Amino acid sequence: MDIKKESILILDFGGQYSQLIARRVRECHVYCELKPYTMTAEDIKKGGYCGIIFTGGPNSTYEEDAPKCDPQLFQLGLPVLGICYGAQMMAQMLGGKVRSSDTKEYGKTEIECNTSSLMFHAAKDKTVCWMSHTDYISEIPHGFKITAISEACPVAAMEDIKRRFFAVQFHPEVQHTQEGMLYLQNFLYNACGCTAEWQMTSFVTDTIQQLKKKIGDKKVLCALSGGVDSSVAALLVHKAVGQQLTCIFVDHGLLRKDEGDQVESVFRKQFDMNLIRVNAQERFLTRLAGVTEPEDKRKIIGEEFIRVFEEEAKKLGKVEFLCQGTIYPDVVESGVGEAAVIKSHHNVGGLPKDIGFEGLIEPLRDLFKDEVRQAGLALGIPDFLVFRQPFPGPGLAIRIMGDITAEKVAVLQEADAIMREEFINNGLDKCVNQYFAVLTGVKSVGVMGDGRTYENTIALRAVTTDDFMTADWARVPYDVLEKISNRIVNEVGDINRVVYDITSKPPATVEWE
Repeated sequence: MDIKKESILILDFGGQYSQLIARRVRECHVYCELKPYTMTAEDIKKGGYCGIIFTGGPNSTYEEDAPKCDPQLFQLGLPVLGICYGAQMMAQMLGGKVRSSDTKEYGKTEIECNTSSLMFHAAKDKTVCWMSHTDYISEIPHGFKITAISEACPVAAMEDIKRRFFAVQFHPEVQHTQEGMLYLQNFLYNACGCTAEWQMTSFVTDTIQQLKKKIGDKKVLCALSGGVDSSVAALLVHKAVGQQLTCIFVDHGLLRKDEGDQVESVFRKQFDMNLIRVNAQERFLTRLAGVTEPEDKRKIIGEEFIRVFEEEAKKLGKVEFLCQGTIYPDVVESGVGEAAVIKSHHNVGGLPKDIGFEGLIEPLRDLFKDEVRQAGLALGIPDFLVFRQPFPGPGLAIRIMGDITAEKVAVLQEADAIMREEFINNGLDKCVNQYFAVLTGVKSVGVMGDGRTYENTIALRAVTTDDFMTADWARVPYDVLEKISNRIVNEVGDINRVVYDITSKPPATVEWE
């Protein structure tokens, strides 16, 4: 199965939930692509899409420079779903009217639905959805009928069933819309005729075959970190071409306890991959000696990583391809093609001219993070790697405040290992999105036995989040925190105080540096 045989086009008008819409469509097992609203009708026609979704956006449709789609899009005969701004834009472009409302709607709102509508088939006639708008559709276009209302919104939804045009003022993609997934499924399956073919097992099988064809008898090099993205990318290539792939694992000595050995064991022993492990802790610590500024740490580690990788790569002779774990959010946020730039990513945008490779292998370029994990499970990668805690490239260097030494790294590794072990023992690893220990650089007075101590403070950090753009501190049970604290103080040297970080993001970030 071609992964793009059955696909939905999502046109992005700058809405905060644009990527979430794409994720929800994928969760319905339908492949989709997120593209800028400037995409022409001609290009859309060439894409062979089954339907189109317009996202929300921050503009008002009646403003002179408000973003609009290509008007010819409505002549393609494709089903269209407009969400929030997308609904208003559709209404205005097709002859309706949009006005500013005296009564704004934000947050959870009750709506009344016409359940004979295709969008609301099998839904409740009264339900709660998530609104976020100041404008409203005051007059619907010819051919449309109103299919949902709220107390303050006369057109919470509308449809032209003959042309298969649908519009909802609310956001079906957010969890607060109680039957949002049902509405999306009705559009995808009933309006667009999608058959839910987007499955990870099919993706894995098809991708391996495509990689075999693309790579042929040439060689591939991959920088393997042990993170889920690079791990899944590397294993897909390995399944395709075997020993033609060489993975370089640069162990900078700033990983979590036993992590380097675990990565080596899984990929060398379990999967028999051609893996080169470079133990470079001393080299990295020498470069980091006396450095305390977080951004300087990041820059030094990044530069040194590239040097080590290049040195090892040169020993291999000619290698035609470089494999990278680029995933779909990286592509979207970096503005590749016509997409708006949100933030640049180091592994997106093409190869430097002097890098010496013929091309890139990016087998995960079309996947979101949760889909990457599904692919990893389908490939047989152990759970502890697939669901590995998010870990920054500079590693423990940015979880140690101040200068970095081998002794500090060892202390933090032990404290962090205890925290992770207790979270797993108490089932918190399944419901807390990220958790780790920080060596704060703060010393305080304590009493151990009959003597005075003046030793280090460990901070524990745990957060819950949907997207890591915002995060809330996790309400970890006191008895779990107590056990972690007791174990760290008793089992790890040079620690006499443990504190818990109860700051959300914003104002704080997840990491301390």
